[in-house]
Amino acid sequence: MITPRPSPMFNDNKLKLGIFSANCSSGMAVTKVSERWDNSWANNIDLVRQCDDAGLEFMLPIARWIGYGGDTDFHGNVLETVTWAAGLAAHSKRIQVFATVHTAFNHPIVSAKQLATLDQLSNGRLGLNVVAGWNKPEYDAFGVDLPSNHSDRYAMAQEWFDYVQKLWREDKPFDWQGDFYQGKGVYSLPHPAQNNVPVLNAAASEEGRAFAMRNADFLFTPVFDFDQASETVEDIAIRAKAVNRNVKVLTFSTVVCRPTQAEADDYLDYYANQHADWEAVDNLMTLQGLHAQSFTKEALAAFRDRFAAGHGGFPLVGTPDHIADQLEKMSATGVAGTTLAFVDYAKEFPYFRQEVLPRLEARGLRAPM
Repeated sequence: MITPRPSPMFNDNKLKLGIFSANCSSGMAVTKVSERWDNSWANNIDLVRQCDDAGLEFMLPIARWIGYGGDTDFHGNVLETVTWAAGLAAHSKRIQVFATVHTAFNHPIVSAKQLATLDQLSNGRLGLNVVAGWNKPEYDAFGVDLPSNHSDRYAMAQEWFDYVQKLWREDKPFDWQGDFYQGKGVYSLPHPAQNNVPVLNAAASEEGRAFAMRNADFLFTPVFDFDQASETVEDIAIRAKAVNRNVKVLTFSTVVCRPTQAEADDYLDYYANQHADWEAVDNLMTLQGLHAQSFTKEALAAFRDRFAAGHGGFPLVGTPDHIADQLEKMSATGVAGTTLAFVDYAKEFPYFRQEVLPRLEARGLRAPM
């Protein structure tokens, strides 16, 4: 049996970097501009090869089943995440490829087999992003009731996760009798190639953070400013210590990197103001406010522009020096890393790689490739 490479998610880089939502139409930018991200398979292959060669740690997809409407039907075209991750693994060598799995819509026996297969074929480069789900139109599409009690979603997610973990550990058949799943004579071979598949949980609610403390290696959560980032890291450190675990914080960022600040500001205004898909922005924010707890009501009201720019991501807008400064400050809060999103990932990433990555290496935030 081939020994898997050490997981990039557990390397020594102070600031880990990944790409978020490249499997989705428009990526993270809720905009009408013609150059917005085309999530074609060819573009995804181009992007993962670039990121793999540059030494980024991971690729993270969004599991989405129903778009947000507007003129662009933002996220109406989405590559399914497990299949996407398997395909990216075949076109890369080092980078961790995450699969995002909705526990409400995927049976644990099927998921355990799919994910273990993916880890085997990628030689131990699978990452698992567990999400309980929040978007009512998606629950409606599946004919599943969205639990009114947020904690009920995580009770199901916990049983799903426990079931998958047991399937990955046990060689012999067993019975499962739970509140949400039942099975007789169940087993799933092969097991993952990795002894410990990196687990990420995207959440900001109280229940979500508690779930991450029990199960995840990384909590993926919004960061609005550096003070709030520090508070989040401190809170997670205290929670993790209380249950004798080590859970790191990851967040997501929107990148507009240009030679001058004026060019970056002008482009941000062009795509995220003048040509924003405001109907889709408002649909997204309404659903977030009604059915998710990732953002407070105050944050939702204050960050409408950020939702247009990048789904509420932390803004990295400016020159390479400015963006490196911002990332250094983010790292100083204790945040372990961030995902990156561009209007056109494959065309804009080369400049970021050429100009920003060397600056981060010079500051000791990342090791050179």
